[in-house]
Amino acid sequence: MAQSQEALAESTIRLLRWKFMPILLISYLAAYIDRVNTGFAAITANKDLGLSPSQFGFGAGLFFFGYCAAQVPSNMLMLKYGARVWFARIMISMGVLAAANAFVVGVNSFYAVRLTLGIAEAGLLPGVVYFMRCWFPKRFRARYIAIFLLAIPLSSLIGSPISGALMGLDGWLGFKGWQWMYVIEGLPCIVCGFLILRGLAGSPAEAEWLTDEQRAWLAREFAIEQANLVEPAKGLPWWAMVVDARVLTYGAAFFGITAGSYGLSLWLPLMVKGFGLSNLQTGFVVAIPFLFGSVATIVWARHSDARQERVWHSVIPATVAAVGLASCAAISGAPVLTMVALTVAAIGIFGIRGPYFALQTEEFSTTNAAPGIAWIDAFSASGGFFGPLIVGWVKESTGSYSIALLVLALLSLSGAVIVLGRARVNARRVAVQT
Repeated sequence: MAQSQEALAESTIRLLRWKFMPILLISYLAAYIDRVNTGFAAITANKDLGLSPSQFGFGAGLFFFGYCAAQVPSNMLMLKYGARVWFARIMISMGVLAAANAFVVGVNSFYAVRLTLGIAEAGLLPGVVYFMRCWFPKRFRARYIAIFLLAIPLSSLIGSPISGALMGLDGWLGFKGWQWMYVIEGLPCIVCGFLILRGLAGSPAEAEWLTDEQRAWLAREFAIEQANLVEPAKGLPWWAMVVDARVLTYGAAFFGITAGSYGLSLWLPLMVKGFGLSNLQTGFVVAIPFLFGSVATIVWARHSDARQERVWHSVIPATVAAVGLASCAAISGAPVLTMVALTVAAIGIFGIRGPYFALQTEEFSTTNAAPGIAWIDAFSASGGFFGPLIVGWVKESTGSYSIALLVLALLSLSGAVIVLGRARVNARRVAVQT
């Protein structure tokens, strides 16, 4: 007997959830730990390698030069070789290069490894967001994108205590604690790469485990979404989308949030260490903002799906992040109040991600989605270079984090304004069309 449409939707989404979300979440968690654990290594590695605050900030952000430059080509290669093969390649190469951080000997090798690590990871985030667009219909998408992006706060929530503990291996077998941390935390990426090769399907047409009814239901859902696009499909070549209005506005909007996110993730261990804590204590205290950020990631995305609303669900957390960062700048020097303010900032920084990325996917046709999302992430990810660099430069110049945090707050607030502006443009276009 044929299932009702509601039961069919429930069974299909439940199957997709258990087929894809565990491996995608674990993979991005492993990748993100390898992306940001340099913040923990800096506690002792900066002195060992002779890195100044500005050199560390530049090197930490240099990851994003390679990441941004390779982002769109990586997504186009994903379309050519398939998500399964390409995601596996990304994870395995990331794991190898992350472990290679253990063998840097000075500023130049630190710069080189960070740059190549960015090239290796390029395409993973926009590739998975595009993958989600191909598998999860619009009304379910924010919550599942959020589950994938939960890896970002979890990388610090889980990774910070682990990194702090691994730093305690200092001197074992003649290696520094930060060297052990890089090697041990690089291995899960390699393992995940081989698991992806075994378990991921590229499209519903390739999935033998879907029934004909489930496959037809997905096709109907995506056909409805395509018909209701704010902008019709234009079939632009991938390179021409660099000047698409959607790419420029959403890339600029998320630039500020990305700057705040990486400014927080990469510098927070050093900020907390300045409270006079041990490495292990620092790991647990650093985890606090990311615990609240993890909860916000899931709860706010589910709320966005329930209301089928994306714009205000992006604007509100961007504003919350700005308030938290600005408050931290105003009360700098008081450890407890500083951590409260940073926790508020983390709630906004991570809460925005599910609705924001779902918003992107709803503006692009199937033809334009892969390059469009990749171009947006290439532009916005450059905030990951400027965020740590701003914090490092201001810290070195003034001896304080306050002005840097205020700049990051203003960037976050600008993102909220841009999203609102884009929403007004879309509303006018719909009014004209009707």
